[in-house]
Amino acid sequence: MTPSPRTPVRVTIACGGTGGHLFPGLAVADQLVRRGCAVTLLISPKEVDQEAVRGVSGMEIVTLPAVGLKRGAEIAFVRGFIRSYRTAAKLCKSRPPQAALAMGGFTSAPPILAARRAGARTFLHESNTIPGRANRWLARVVCGAFTGFPTAAGRLHNRNVTVTGTPARPQFQARAAVDCRAAIGFDPARPVLLVMGGSQGASGINELVLQSLPLFASRVPEWQWFHLTGPGDAVRVRQAYAALKLKAVVHPFFPEMELPMGAATAAISRAGASSLAELAAMRVPAVLVPYPTATDNHQFHNARAFEANGAARLLEQQSATPETLVQLLLDVVEKPAVHEKMQTALAQWHTPHAAEQIAEAMLAPAGAGAGEGCRADSQLPATPVSPTTDTGNNPKSSGSPLASRLQPSAAGGYKGALLREGVA
Repeated sequence: MTPSPRTPVRVTIACGGTGGHLFPGLAVADQLVRRGCAVTLLISPKEVDQEAVRGVSGMEIVTLPAVGLKRGAEIAFVRGFIRSYRTAAKLCKSRPPQAALAMGGFTSAPPILAARRAGARTFLHESNTIPGRANRWLARVVCGAFTGFPTAAGRLHNRNVTVTGTPARPQFQARAAVDCRAAIGFDPARPVLLVMGGSQGASGINELVLQSLPLFASRVPEWQWFHLTGPGDAVRVRQAYAALKLKAVVHPFFPEMELPMGAATAAISRAGASSLAELAAMRVPAVLVPYPTATDNHQFHNARAFEANGAARLLEQQSATPETLVQLLLDVVEKPAVHEKMQTALAQWHTPHAAEQIAEAMLAPAGAGAGEGCRADSQLPATPVSPTTDTGNNPKSSGSPLASRLQPSAAGGYKGALLREGVA
């Protein structure tokens, strides 16, 4: 499968829902565009997705009507699933892809199933140590899988799993701290602390930092702060820094995160795999505060992997205190030997060619027609269905085998149907 100027290879990437799914997908998309492919990004309606793709060019952006699976909202999830499948199927019919990639999350499954029925070769990438529900299910039907952590490979039921690391966008690379600090209005000579809870902020981290600010103000008033709060806490956080006369830049969302990361001496961060990949790429030592209710506690396991080789410090939110946070950061920032050792360990987690490796694997000659030769345990038809198959307009009478199998039943309703499919 070799792209040419006359007939560009079409590739679909489903990567919406969170920045942790979207940003690695953008990194792979960038590599595919460089190789002359026609790339379509499928994202969710969430504001974080819409905001993150505003400056993207060179590829098509399609929003799917997908919603996440939440307790008590199973019917909304199923409806979004079916509508997303129908949207993806129409897209595949009008512009059939040769390859499709899922980055995990609730936007992943419908496009992959639609692309598979259209004859595309299908793949997934799992960034976390413990695969998410969507990827665990999709692993059985895709041609190949890529993982960010070695421990994830054994948790995916697929015969073709490659450990690539998690792709970081090309702008995340070593930068001169003094230049980055000047670019965001900081004194180049003073330490910078980056606070972030992932692409959507984190109220738990915001609260911990606010509780700790009086201690920081008394012990290290010269530190400068760049705080990414998420949409709800920006005003309150900004006022807290101002009240203590600390130099701080506070944003609910910031599209050019390579600048504050490049400026940072250290960071306080959640432990999503995409954030970890970017911290590693830019060698930013961090105190990691995993999201305590993440599915399968995967952020804790991500953080523990980084802690194990000295690349980060782990602080669990439920036991965190201002005193503990302050002491951990003082060690990282004020002790050069500790800082340098952590940067050296971070280099071991940096996989600069992950996006390139994934792109090349997706485009490599398969030795079989697109959609053929995918040996995976699957209950779906092994032979691709023609993309011209009518999927209908009514989910209950849709020609899609998926739609028919997601109908409510006497035993368990929609949730029972989802559980039988392995999605819930």
